[in-house]
This record gives sequence, structure tokens and C-alpha cells, in this order.
Amino acid sequence: MPCPVSFEFFPPHEPGHQARVLTSAQQLATVSPEYVSVTFGAGGSTRQRTQDTVLALLAETSLSAAPHISCMAEDQAGILELLRTYQDHGVERLVVLRGDRPSGGGRGVFAHAIDLVRFIRERFGSGFQIEVAGYPEHHPESRSPEIDLKHFKEKVDAGADGVITQYFFNADSYFRFVDDAKALGVDVPIVPGVMPITNYSKLARFSSTCGAEIPLWMAKRLQAWEAAGDDASLKAFGHDVVARLCQRLIDGGAPALHFYTLNQAKPSLALCDSLGLTATR
Repeated sequence: MPCPVSFEFFPPHEPGHQARVLTSAQQLATVSPEYVSVTFGAGGSTRQRTQDTVLALLAETSLSAAPHISCMAEDQAGILELLRTYQDHGVERLVVLRGDRPSGGGRGVFAHAIDLVRFIRERFGSGFQIEVAGYPEHHPESRSPEIDLKHFKEKVDAGADGVITQYFFNADSYFRFVDDAKALGVDVPIVPGVMPITNYSKLARFSSTCGAEIPLWMAKRLQAWEAAGDDASLKAFGHDVVARLCQRLIDGGAPALHFYTLNQAKPSLALCDSLGLTATR
């Protein structure tokens, strides 16, 4: 049976760009994803746009949509209102995160994702399936791998049904993370996050923010092709590297793959095609 997949979108900045997200989602629907998720901006900055995108996906496609819910929100009443709206529209799955802090610092109504997971479980019981984040290489703010793993286990124990990892390019980091988590008693699915490579500058910027390592041998090639304006070679190399990574993850027992699409269907579809995941399940 093909490996299950899911896809992540971000809410568009301009209302007129909503159609592009829906078009990409409809194209990705051809591989029958388990669901598509929609991100939540720093400091809750995209709350309404996230909600609008989720509701549009539910209304205009056949896909199951999973909104990101962040601690970086205005207050508990606002989070409750948002969750009730999602429940009323048939949302069954949430991706629960601490979220990015707003520029200039600050914090949300909850300090950590574990607090938000507990809050949702207390108020909604098993009404939502909850996914949380995992960091195979490291959380960018963690003091040590041991502390990071301890907090990760506590977050899962608070009521998570599954885990989506930050993207990475070293499969060994994922397999070690899974082994370490299992050794602590974590028994929920840990789904690897996958980032297609189409632009080196953007990838480097994202990676420096989230703590994902770009191996030097990859970075040097991508930098050279970008500097030379050789977009075709960069994309072909990026596709091959990520396809090989995905195949190793599948062969190693990854329960599913979660693609960070950046609202583009073509790179993720090409990877699914190379992996034999394009047939409707």
C-alpha cells in the first residue's frame, strides 16, 4: 500500500490569492492525501486568514483540512471561539504548536504547546485529533537534546495523537529521533516533514530560523546553481535529493510523509510521482 501523505499550506497574504491555494489543493487532491494543514502566523497574525483558508478548503474541495492552532493567540476566549467554529464546520484534526513569537518578542496566552494541548483536551475531550511538532535535529530554542526529548514526551502524553516533524535532510536524524522517542515510551506515529527544494535562498532563510541543517555538500551545489542562474539544474538536483530522502524514510518505516508545499503543487506532486504515490488510493 502506498505511503500516506499530507500537505501544508500557508494562508495567502492577499485575499485575491485564495484561488491559487484552492487550485494547488485541488491538484494535490489527485494523490488522495489524508488531510491538508494550514499554518498560523507569528503572534496569531494570520488568525482570520487561516480560518478563511480552512473554511474555503472544506467548502470548495473534497479534502480534510487541519488548521494550525498556536499559543500565540489573543486570549482563551478567542481560542475557544475559533475551536468551536472549526468544530461546527466539521474540522476533525488540529496541528497544535507554540507558534512563532511576534517580532519584538512577546508571548501568547499559553507559554508552551503542552498547555494548549491540555486546554483543548479539557474543553473538547476527544473531539479533535491533535498533531504536535517534533524536531529530529533540535528545537531552535532547546538547551539540550535531553531536555528537548523530555518536553516532547510530556507534550505527547498531554494528549497528542500524532507528531509532524520539522523538515530535515539527514534521514539518520529522523530515525534516531524516533528511536529515542520510543525508548521514552512515545507510541504515537511520528511523521517526517518534507521540504521540496526549488530555491536555495528561501530554503537557507527558513532553515536558519527553524534550526534545520542543510548539509554542506548540498548547500555548495545549490549556491553555485543559484549564483549561475541555472534554475533547471537546481530544481532537478533538489528533486533527486528529496526523492531519495523520502524513499529512505519510507523504506525505514515512516508512517506517512508531510510535505511543506509553500502553496505550490508541482514540486510535491513530482515527488509523489517519483515515489509511486500518485495513484488514487
